Amino acid sequence: MIRIFFAVIFSFVMMTGHVFAQVTQGDDAPLRFGRFMFEGKIYYGFLATGGVHQLDRSFFEPEVQRTGVVFPLDKIKLLAPVVPSKIIGVAENYKNRKNKKAKRIKGQLIKGKRMQIFAKLPSALITTGEKILVPKGSTNLHFEGEMVIVMGEKARQLSIKQAADAIFGVTVGNDITERSFAGERFDSLRSKGSDTFAPIGSWIVPGLSYDRLGLVTKLNGKVVQKFSTRKMRYSTAEIVSRISQYITLEPGDLIYTGTSGKTRAMKKGDVVEVLLEGVGVLKNMVGE
Repeated sequence: MIRIFFAVIFSFVMMTGHVFAQVTQGDDAPLRFGRFMFEGKIYYGFLATGGVHQLDRSFFEPEVQRTGVVFPLDKIKLLAPVVPSKIIGVAENYKNRKNKKAKRIKGQLIKGKRMQIFAKLPSALITTGEKILVPKGSTNLHFEGEMVIVMGEKARQLSIKQAADAIFGVTVGNDITERSFAGERFDSLRSKGSDTFAPIGSWIVPGLSYDRLGLVTKLNGKVVQKFSTRKMRYSTAEIVSRISQYITLEPGDLIYTGTSGKTRAMKKGDVVEVLLEGVGVLKNMVGE
């Protein structure tokens, strides 16, 4: 279903001329899918020539069609592009974070910790421009710039090849973490899943080389993270396959794929930006 839908949309874009891309550094991705509000009503669409082209239903649904209505970007309010049933994160998925001595045999980690996952709550979801709220008792609130997988099909006990076909695309994310909470036993959900702790970009981009994208995080304009998804221990397809052995993934579910390098504490008034190559910028201020 996903491939058929993309074929129809790509054919439309080719007929209507050059794609209107969101302005980012070196960003020329052909299509972005999102969700937006216009005059109090919520719609799904994709960014192309002239603005945001309305779809008649969610881009995850069978037989989705474009309506022919185009909304100028300055007339709509962009929302988080999905309403996930679950948000999952992968811990220590980069070769320079903690689990340095782990080795791989047939896609499995040995002599070290195996892939670790955690949950963030759907109520934690926000998008670019919205504030990251500092929870009560917070003393060590960190950013973690990440690529986020967006599922396009139901996934249950999939092979790696099947998992690759079930991915709709990726977006940019920030895995906000209160590290002082994480140190308390059985409190990872509060550390990872508090309100506003799951910022993601307003656009989903399919068809990129997900396992070799550059990512940059800035704090108050200063670069604080710079890495490539090439350094992930597990590829996007491996991540989805592994998680699907235990948890059924649904269209619109999100998977944060991990971060690289050091992070640091944020304070109220700080502005954090995460740029994912080919996708765009996620920008949020730390608020009350």
